[in-house]
Amino acid sequence: MSGTRESHRLELVGHNDLAGRGDGMQIMRQGDALYVGHMGPSGMATSVLDVGDPRKPELVRQIPAAAGSHSHKVQTADDLLLVNEEQFQGAQEFSAGMLVYELSDALDPKPIGRFESGGLGVHRIVYAGGRYAYMSAIPDGFDDRIWVIVDLDDPTSPTEVGRWWWPGMWRGGGESPSWPGTKRYAAHHALIDDQVAYLGYGDAGMVVLDISDIEHPRKLSDLSWSPGGETHTCLPLPGRNLVVATDEAVANRCAEETKLVRVIDVSDVHSPRVVGQCPQPDGDYCDRGLRFGPHNLHENRPGTYRSETLMFVTYFNAGLRVYDITNPAAPIEAGFWVPETPDGQEAPQINDVLVDASHNIFVSDRIGGGLYVLAPDESLSKAMEEARS
Repeated sequence: MSGTRESHRLELVGHNDLAGRGDGMQIMRQGDALYVGHMGPSGMATSVLDVGDPRKPELVRQIPAAAGSHSHKVQTADDLLLVNEEQFQGAQEFSAGMLVYELSDALDPKPIGRFESGGLGVHRIVYAGGRYAYMSAIPDGFDDRIWVIVDLDDPTSPTEVGRWWWPGMWRGGGESPSWPGTKRYAAHHALIDDQVAYLGYGDAGMVVLDISDIEHPRKLSDLSWSPGGETHTCLPLPGRNLVVATDEAVANRCAEETKLVRVIDVSDVHSPRVVGQCPQPDGDYCDRGLRFGPHNLHENRPGTYRSETLMFVTYFNAGLRVYDITNPAAPIEAGFWVPETPDGQEAPQINDVLVDASHNIFVSDRIGGGLYVLAPDESLSKAMEEARS
């Protein structure tokens, strides 16, 4: 098993190198099945593992990616598995859309449908069950990723029902951008609270949308900040009228504005405001190589561990960080884990995290480290129980 370089209140208890195809990305669990998307260099789309014993994750099968595409994102709910297809590394021929699998046997996904997005494909999907899936995609005529709503009433034939984009992105419709060329306005993904969507929109920050009319999303507000940019995840905490937002680190060795994890008051969705930020990890991470900074959050999905005070954040070469935001104005670090550098890499790049209802913590490395399984120590496990929503 790969080892641990630094840790506090978290222990490495399991590992799988994904058959040497360790470019792990998004992670989802259904029953004893764990699904791991792949960044792309390995040629894989989705790995399926048996985690009946989470400490001994067993690789069951791997589904290859379509030529010229990467399928690095996965979503599971209502016995469906959704997988994106997006152009990879400028390929001239590729698949662009979303694959739908049925999961009557969770360890053996069967393809049943596909959504054709056109353009450069689908980047990230959010699906927690029900009729609609929400995704970012670059359809024909658009400069970059916009937000798209897809109807899964018939999962064998998904159809688009709504979309929203920042005005100026639709060059095919005669629009032109109003923001500087040094900035990138691009949808990443939106997490939903009832009829409100909190959407990370790159250098535009967070966009708040009213989706009560699913065919015509309407902007309620937006909020940006400095330093920042590349806003990635905006996680609503409905019981506290808060959102936790991450800006994705995208440059190696900190060659960019500082990226942070922020806490935002959304008690008035028309006027959100930043009320706190999580402390950056201490250490020489900027000198360790590759990316240092936040990426994604455990997203409090139904059926997983859910908390409105303990946040699990992937931090690339600084591993996984756990923050206690009981006081949103002054979050504190409650735990962390950093792996040893995987063979052949300059530094670890911990990318995504899923915490299941039994406190098993699954994290991936986007280059070659594969899948890691962590467990909280007794004190953190107790804190997690006390903080459970």
